[in-house]
Amino acid sequence: MALCAKKRPPEEERRARANDREYNEKFQYASNCIKTSKYNILTFLPVNLFEQFQEVANTYFLFLLILQLIPQISSLSWFTTIVPLVLVLTITAVKDATDDYFRHKSDNQVNNRQSQVLINGILQQEQWMNVCVGDIIKLENNQFVAADLLLLSSSEPHGLCYIETAELDGETNMKVRQAIPVTSELGDISKLAKFDGEVICEPPNNKLDKFSGTLYWKENKFPLSNQNMLLRGCVLRNTEWCFGLVIFAGPDTKLMQNSGRTKFKRTSIDRLMNTLVLWIFGFLVCMGVILAIGNAIWEHEVGTRFQVYLPWDEAVDSAFFSGFLSFWSYIIILNTVVPISLYVRYALSLPQGLSKELGGPLANFSMMMKSLRRNLKSSSSCTLN
Repeated sequence: MALCAKKRPPEEERRARANDREYNEKFQYASNCIKTSKYNILTFLPVNLFEQFQEVANTYFLFLLILQLIPQISSLSWFTTIVPLVLVLTITAVKDATDDYFRHKSDNQVNNRQSQVLINGILQQEQWMNVCVGDIIKLENNQFVAADLLLLSSSEPHGLCYIETAELDGETNMKVRQAIPVTSELGDISKLAKFDGEVICEPPNNKLDKFSGTLYWKENKFPLSNQNMLLRGCVLRNTEWCFGLVIFAGPDTKLMQNSGRTKFKRTSIDRLMNTLVLWIFGFLVCMGVILAIGNAIWEHEVGTRFQVYLPWDEAVDSAFFSGFLSFWSYIIILNTVVPISLYVRYALSLPQGLSKELGGPLANFSMMMKSLRRNLKSSSSCTLN
C-alpha cells in the first residue's frame, strides 16, 4: 500500500507507450492502487486525536483538565473532568476506527479485483493494483473498467462499445464510445502485442466530459477525444469484449480526482456546538475577570488586615497576583456552565444525529411530494360547468 501514497512531481503532459513498461516507469506514474482510508496502525492515534481536538468542546475540557492539575488554583479533583473527556474521545475514536476499517476493507476488495492484462503477448490475470500505465487490458461484458483507458478495439462493428456511467455521474442510460479507425482493427492478441503506439495527452484532471490527446503510431498522429475514452468506474454493457490502453491509473483517474481526500465529518450540530461553546467560554472568562478584580480589590483594601488569620500562600506576594490566581480558580469552579454530561450524551447519540441530519432533506422532499399529490388530487376533482 506504500505505492498508493507515493508523491510524484506535477505533470505537464502524460506520455504512455503501449506494451512498454520500462519506458513508462521512468515517468514514475501512479500505480492502479487506490487508498481512501485515512489512518493506519501508526497514524491512527495522533491523527484522530488531532482531528478530535479541533472540536472546541474537547479543547475546552482538555484546557480545564490541565488547570485542575495545578494545585495552587484547583479546588476540584481532575478525576471529574478526565473520565468524561476520555469517554467522549474513546467513543468517537471507536466510531472513526470502525468507519476506517470498512474503508480499508473496500480498498482491498477493489485493489484485488482481477483483470486480463496483455503481458509478453499473453493475456494474464492481474490484480487491479498491479495494472500499470501503458498496459493493454481486455474487458468483457458487465465488467468494471479498471483504469482510464483509451479504447482500442471491440467486438462491435467500427470499434463501438456501450458503457454505463452510474458511478461517475449517476446516469444509468447507456453511452456509446468508439475506437479510432486505425486501432479498431486490432482485435487479435498477436496484433495488439505488436502495437507500440504512444499517447501524449493532458495531465491528470477531474473533468469527466473532456479529454484531449494525440496517438502517435507508424509515423502518423491521430487526435483523441473523450469519445475514445473508457473511465474507471464505468461498466461495459451490451458488448462482448473490448481492449483498452491504460492512460491514467489509480489516484490519477478522473474518478479518484473527483473523490478528493477523506475529511473529518462535521454536522451542522457540531458547528452549532462549537459556536455555543465559544460564546459560553467568553461569558465564563468575563465572569472570571469580574470576580478576579473583586478578589484583588478586596485583598488590597481589606484582606491585608487579616494576614494573621488568613495568610497568603507562599507564592502569593501581592493582591494583584492573588487576583490572577483567583481568575483561574473561578474558571475551574464555574466550568459547569459548559455541562460535560450533556456533551457526553451528545457524543453517544452522534451517529443517530448524523442520520437525522441526512434524513432531513429526504423528509422535506417527502412532505413536498405529499403536498404535490394532494394538489394534483384537488385539481383532478375540479369540473368545468
